[in-house]
Amino acid sequence: MKRAAAFFLLFIIAVSLVSCHKESDEDRIRQLLADIQTAGEKKDIRAFMRPISKDYHDPRGFNHEGIRVLVLSYFLRYPKISVYIGHSSISVEGGTAKARLHVILTSGDKTKGLSSIVPQSLGVWDFDITLQKEGKDWKVIRAVWKEAEYLIPED
Repeated sequence: MKRAAAFFLLFIIAVSLVSCHKESDEDRIRQLLADIQTAGEKKDIRAFMRPISKDYHDPRGFNHEGIRVLVLSYFLRYPKISVYIGHSSISVEGGTAKARLHVILTSGDKTKGLSSIVPQSLGVWDFDITLQKEGKDWKVIRAVWKEAEYLIPED
């Protein structure tokens, strides 16, 4: 009986410690980026636009509506979109954050290797994303992207 009580007490303490773990801003941003990736692959424009701020603007002249139209045009043009996020880094400073991503977009199904997707590639891109906290949520307020230089590894 004492062992059962001790085990139960240890279980309660362990559950309390796990539930007290607070998700960091970096974790939230990583999840936001994963949600954007999933929405892109599912071609779900509402889910894709949810983390984009209404105040979004970028150096190319896109605002929130412009990004929606751009992404929607890709959804309509390509029957299948797969997104691979390679190297990424996130830095948070107060109420703003920066994320740098190396992204490969393809018009084919997910595969195991880079060399098998290149013929279907929509491009390899480097993204610099600026996020801002709006209430308790992180939102993308700006993105700059350029085509990346890359080498295709041999299989």
